[in-house]
Amino acid sequence: MTRIAVAGAGAFGTALAVALCETRDVALWGRDAPAMSAMAQSRVNPRLPGVSLPAALPVTADPDALSDAEVVLLATPAQTLRAFLDDHAPALGGKPLVACGKGIDLRTLDGPSATIRRALPSALPLVLTGPSFAADIARGLPTALTLACADRTEGARLQALLATPALRLYRTTDLVGAELGGALKNVIAIACGACLGGGFGESARAALLTRGFAEMQRLALRLGARSDTLMGLSGLGDLVLTATSEGSRNYRYGLSLGRSEPFDAAVTVEGAATARAAARLGGTLGLDLPVTEAVAELVEGRTNVGTALQRLLDRPLRAEQDSAD
Repeated sequence: MTRIAVAGAGAFGTALAVALCETRDVALWGRDAPAMSAMAQSRVNPRLPGVSLPAALPVTADPDALSDAEVVLLATPAQTLRAFLDDHAPALGGKPLVACGKGIDLRTLDGPSATIRRALPSALPLVLTGPSFAADIARGLPTALTLACADRTEGARLQALLATPALRLYRTTDLVGAELGGALKNVIAIACGACLGGGFGESARAALLTRGFAEMQRLALRLGARSDTLMGLSGLGDLVLTATSEGSRNYRYGLSLGRSEPFDAAVTVEGAATARAAARLGGTLGLDLPVTEAVAELVEGRTNVGTALQRLLDRPLRAEQDSAD
């Protein structure tokens, strides 16, 4: 049986391990040895309440779990991915590495696949992304995701390996589109949450979601993505889920910004760093990304929701589509 290691014992990594261990040989690895030992004993991850870890799922901090695996799912935040790869290079080199985090590295402006290629040229980068909440996956609720791999043969093999009866995977060779869809939708989700939190209403949120999606396409297509990828699960599908549900950390963070309330500092909000990275990318490329830029200013504390929304409303009137007269 093929051995899969899930590196990263947060909610999403744990959920993937729980879902896959029903039919696959899977190990869940985390860097915090005492926390992993406690999870191994209690069979509960505090970050995924209400879900019991199956007895067949090894929970460990032993690096051998990474070395022994044929495939490693990287359920680590985008901002720490490079450090993780550097720290565990001997165990990870030459393997298929499936990035499950959604973001753009704030230091290098790379997506996860480029980060993997730079750190481990011998590894095969893949991206697993799409509309999903960890609790749904762990409970076996129907979920569909995108698996991106430039190598069609390996992509098909990994698609079959990682799919389950409840977890349906669709395959693409468009790594850039898949990872940018997953990263940029978090930025727009923050904007939508801030809009609702600030009391501006659902009509305004719908406008932000739609215009934000146009920005996602504008940036992603300039960086080499395919438009059909952005219209699929990893773009529009993920955006609809994340920008409308309080199950999304990014949306909840936006709500807290709109309400001027504190947010749990222990909760990773990938969209906050991604907004800053995307705004920098847009500036470098000469792209007009007003929603993204507004979110970057919000998370940096350089503006408030009311001022940001008024600036968007004060922009010159224009045609809806970039190519329109």
